Amino acid sequence: MTDEPRDIRREVERRRTFAIISHPDAGKTTLTEKLLLFGGALREAGAVRARRAARHATSDWLELEKQRGISVSSSVMHFEHNGFRVNILDTPGHQDFSEDTYRTLAAADSAVMLIDAAKGVEAQTRKLFEVCRLRKLPIFTFVNKLDREGRDPLDLMAEIEDLLGIDTVPVSWPVGQGKDFRGVYDRLRERLLLFAGGDHGTKLLEQEEIVGAADSPEVLAALGSRGDSIAESLELLDTAGAEFDREFVLAGEQTPMFFGSALTNFGVLPFLECFLDLAPEPGALPSDAGPIEPTEHGFSGFVFKIQANMDPDHRDRIAFMRVCSGRFERDQQAVHVRTGKKLRLSNSTLLMAKERETVDTAYPGDVIGLFDPGIFRIGDTLSLDGSFSFAGIPSFSPEHFVRVEVAEVMKRKALEKGLDQLAQEGAVQLFREPGSGSAAPILGAVGPLQFDVLKHRLLSEYKVDLRLSALPYTAARWFKSEFDPEIFRYSDATRLIEDREGRPVLLLRSNWYLDRILEKNPELEFSETGG
Repeated sequence: MTDEPRDIRREVERRRTFAIISHPDAGKTTLTEKLLLFGGALREAGAVRARRAARHATSDWLELEKQRGISVSSSVMHFEHNGFRVNILDTPGHQDFSEDTYRTLAAADSAVMLIDAAKGVEAQTRKLFEVCRLRKLPIFTFVNKLDREGRDPLDLMAEIEDLLGIDTVPVSWPVGQGKDFRGVYDRLRERLLLFAGGDHGTKLLEQEEIVGAADSPEVLAALGSRGDSIAESLELLDTAGAEFDREFVLAGEQTPMFFGSALTNFGVLPFLECFLDLAPEPGALPSDAGPIEPTEHGFSGFVFKIQANMDPDHRDRIAFMRVCSGRFERDQQAVHVRTGKKLRLSNSTLLMAKERETVDTAYPGDVIGLFDPGIFRIGDTLSLDGSFSFAGIPSFSPEHFVRVEVAEVMKRKALEKGLDQLAQEGAVQLFREPGSGSAAPILGAVGPLQFDVLKHRLLSEYKVDLRLSALPYTAARWFKSEFDPEIFRYSDATRLIEDREGRPVLLLRSNWYLDRILEKNPELEFSETGG
């Protein structure tokens, strides 16, 4: 018997692969940068406020992200810390790019929910939380921006429990807020951590540790005038709050809460170290052949994202693949399950935002980039024997539609190539009028900002200046049954088109018209997606 299963088990146990979710402006990209800083992957964290910064955030690599100071594309980063291999999936916070976030969550083993201490649970946070809950992902909460005045921590706990329906257990407790924010008390390890320095958050900071119970003389002396009130709050949590239970956390029934400031670094390192201890290692994933255990099968993985032109000089396409079982080795052959073809996986890279390096070996939980000559699709499974497919990645019905116009006829070939590649990435959904060939395609998106990104990327990557005209439709439905096209021929409220696969799709001005259609034609069946 070889040591290979034991080696794989050891590598799996030390991996932590997680996504960070939040409402826009909660500080998600800043927290990501600081985790990389403490993990040793950065010497100095990049400022998110691009216009005032000497450099940009590592995870925001698209030119449009640098201009606007927002994340519009998921990125993957990694580092080693205290024996753990950490894979961070940074996701867009803006709701217009939630499709990308949903796909990325399929590759995560847990999620960090970032909450603004002043704003509490916001709309996009609730949506993403529900996706995590559907996937039964363990959720860890980091309450950010304690360097500013915010709400009472007990109020935030109550709001999370009321709105999200999950028990909260503070693992750390803040010492002050705003200008008086000095540190946190670590309840699990019974220690007070006081912070200083940090050079406005771009460098590591000083951390003073005082070990002892919250009401011990040493801790009370260090807290000074705050001592009694903090000891009372912690006593209240001990007597009336939920008791920490890791099994409940892993089941998604309880969320550990941490407090800190990503901007100043205060509380980030204690959060990172505790999170790595508590978060789950890669586990079994569902497939059409049952759960696939990471250590009991040969190599397998699935594609959850495709990105074209990460390196504009090479005009390449990269498929982001989550390794799910066994050991990935460069140059090995694997079956592309959807087509049944055998592929040699020779061009594999380790991703660090847009930076890449060749990777020879990877284990369950790792995310690697595969060179894509145009054969991969989101949701594709790769495995040694091709005997199963992982559960599909959900797609979403677009709610905004535009018709494409291009000024220069000479640019039509570049336009077709760009639209096709960006549609394969999932940046937009591409439709056409039946029988129209390449004329005037129609684009659909979950949010209108996706069209801005599309226009920017077509201009910068394909040299095509695009004009888009809005269409008056708000919903798309795919046909699940046979139908007579004459039903829709003279309707101003609907339009019959085709998706990239040639499947018929009905555009509607509103769902009200769908109800009327079904009343008159009860034999029709529709699906919200083409998956």
